[in-house]
Amino acid sequence: MLSSESTPVVRATLPAVGAAIDEIAALFYRKLFAAHPELLRDLFNRGNQANGEQRKALAGSIAAFAGMLLEHPETRPDAMLGRIANKHASLGITSDQYKVVHTHLFAAIAEVLGDAVTPEVAAAWDEVYWLMANALIAIETDLYQRAGVAEGDVWQQLEITERRQETPDTASFTLRRTDGRPAGDFRPGQYVSVRLELPDGARQLRQYSLSAAPGRADWRITVKRVRGAAAPDGEVSCRLHEHARPGDRLDVSVPFGDLVLPEGDGPLLLASAGIGSTPMLSMLGHLAATGATRRVAVLHGDRSPADHAHLAELRQLVAALPGGTLHRWYEEPGDAAPDAATGLVDVAGLELPDGVTAYLCGPLPFMRAVRGGLLRRGVPAAAVHYEVFGPDLWLGRE
Repeated sequence: MLSSESTPVVRATLPAVGAAIDEIAALFYRKLFAAHPELLRDLFNRGNQANGEQRKALAGSIAAFAGMLLEHPETRPDAMLGRIANKHASLGITSDQYKVVHTHLFAAIAEVLGDAVTPEVAAAWDEVYWLMANALIAIETDLYQRAGVAEGDVWQQLEITERRQETPDTASFTLRRTDGRPAGDFRPGQYVSVRLELPDGARQLRQYSLSAAPGRADWRITVKRVRGAAAPDGEVSCRLHEHARPGDRLDVSVPFGDLVLPEGDGPLLLASAGIGSTPMLSMLGHLAATGATRRVAVLHGDRSPADHAHLAELRQLVAALPGGTLHRWYEEPGDAAPDAATGLVDVAGLELPDGVTAYLCGPLPFMRAVRGGLLRRGVPAAAVHYEVFGPDLWLGRE
């Protein structure tokens, strides 16, 4: 909870800070990488730095957190914090790095806002930062403990045992431990980070959902080739597509992620678009393997059936569920999908049982549209959950 001294100061200055937060974030990253170039080389996603998405995510998270402290001082925004903390844990972020961030972030704030940063303003926003940072550190500490690893020590080496070309732009990779032991358990819907050394010596990290159910000796990830007009977009996915083969070894983190299959027998709606289907495959695989009888509506949108990765597997999994139904939309269905609708996913005419819990994964425009449609249908906002691949530009929506 924000102190009584800081609350009016933050309330008065939030509009000014919010208006300048993108400039502050841009300057912060310039200062951070000038002092610690290894962070850009070996930790931060260079593609997201180049396109500005990481800057927007940082700015959005700080502004959203400060706003929540003012609007709901009695509660902590655990949904937002949990999502960020899981991403941090999958990258091996450690508590001491928050001090480094603080140094360069507040130097950027002072430089951008100038004389407006009085000692009272600096103290108030310092409190906001450390409330957020300490909450994240506490959640990340718990995540590391639950994973059975020391802080930041999340990496293990796995071997690719199978590679399958699922569509022209997506490939799946089956992974196992090099010592023959099972890869490890995880919760349906979670993801891992993959750390890959690139030709320039940088070690870039990307997150990929585990796209098969837990309970197997191995793991599977499905990687879509990211085709960007300008480098370094897609540098990890393209290298995996072009070079990763059975027998190769990858540095892979232990699993994290908060978009996980809920316990119980309540009805579910699993909505995805494009490569967003991967966590849903893990959830459906688990439901089928455990003989679940709960109602499960599966929605998926894609460009065409040929672009729909794991389509045959998806149909088999839904067919194995007594309460499962599959609804598909394709922008170009062609003759291969006579049972699919043309266009984008639309929940307007869908039967929605009382008490449904919805899980969304896909591009932001898709998730905004589906979430909006569900809210208009009377589904409570707290019952709609989502996963963002990459920086979360949709913070505070739960």
